[in-house]
Amino acid sequence: MGVQRASMDRLLQQPSGRGLVAIPLALIIVITVVDIHSPADVHLGPLLVIAPALTASFAGPWLTAAIGVLAVAAQVFIAVLHGGLGTSNHIAQIAALTVLSALVVFVCYVRERRGRQLSRARSVAETAQRVLLRPPPRRIGPLRVAWLYLAAEDETQIGGDLFAIARAAHPSTRVIIGDVRGKGMAAIGEASVVLGAFREGAHRYATLPELAVTLEESFCRNLEDVADTKHDPGEHFITSLILDISDHGSQAQMINCGHPPPLLVHGHQVTALHSRRPAPPLGMCGLPASSHLADTFPFEIGDILLLYTDGVIEARSPTGAFYPLAERVASFSVTSPDALLRQIHDDLLAHVGEQPTDDAALLVIERTASHHLHRPHVE
Repeated sequence: MGVQRASMDRLLQQPSGRGLVAIPLALIIVITVVDIHSPADVHLGPLLVIAPALTASFAGPWLTAAIGVLAVAAQVFIAVLHGGLGTSNHIAQIAALTVLSALVVFVCYVRERRGRQLSRARSVAETAQRVLLRPPPRRIGPLRVAWLYLAAEDETQIGGDLFAIARAAHPSTRVIIGDVRGKGMAAIGEASVVLGAFREGAHRYATLPELAVTLEESFCRNLEDVADTKHDPGEHFITSLILDISDHGSQAQMINCGHPPPLLVHGHQVTALHSRRPAPPLGMCGLPASSHLADTFPFEIGDILLLYTDGVIEARSPTGAFYPLAERVASFSVTSPDALLRQIHDDLLAHVGEQPTDDAALLVIERTASHHLHRPHVE
């Protein structure tokens, strides 16, 4: 995943590298030959700087420096044949070419160093994602699952959006998706508190309201320890959607804590599941436990649930239009969670025209007739 630059030896071992290196070498030869056969008042030597500058676009600093040395040597050769090294014009040309080549090598070195830092940052982000935002299993109980995470910050793969799936004891599957106020690396600490409390409480508490109260209490209790209150002294809260999907029957429960409503795909019909008893976001400390009440909705075999964060529906096109998720899903041919996710992903990027400016997460869940035990794995 990281940005890597090949060394001279590795680059020359590759057919594409040999072909690219031939271009600056050919330029040096051509410019030298043409300059030698040109009239004395025509000076093409300064064009030799093109060779190291071009090399820096595909190679590292060592190969760029080697091409720069060859360019300076060619300039010296031209000077010897055109009046000698002692002329002020040739001395100035050689000095200028040497300085420019050195600057090109320095810029190439800085770029390569920045690339290594970016590679390490992405590696750390990938590790953090696998530890904190563990990929859900593709099958859990009677459910098929697919997920997607788009981080707004280029150097990260995780930010303020979160989701997790865990098994409960009765038996059922518990699901959470949430969005921390703010985005990027600063929101990871708050997300980690909620995810840790969810994974611990998903199998411990018998009812969904009990689990929601536990998440609220855990977040409020640990908020000061994990929130970046120094740089962000404002309110800290997490919108979330918590689900309980029983292995048996054709219903499921949810508690919506200020989160965008999930979409239920039943055949060719797409329905937004608005909560009749919505709860405030997690982090509104001091509210009574009675504020967390579960809503029941039908979830039959073949139905698909689409959970998402506001980074999806608030993604704007170049003209400023929000992404119409429900309308687009209704127009898709839904055959599986993976197929639906791919269609949304491609359509979302086409709508935005670039990487989304906010973290975005999607979780697609389908109820199937078969029952698969939960075996944690990463695909």
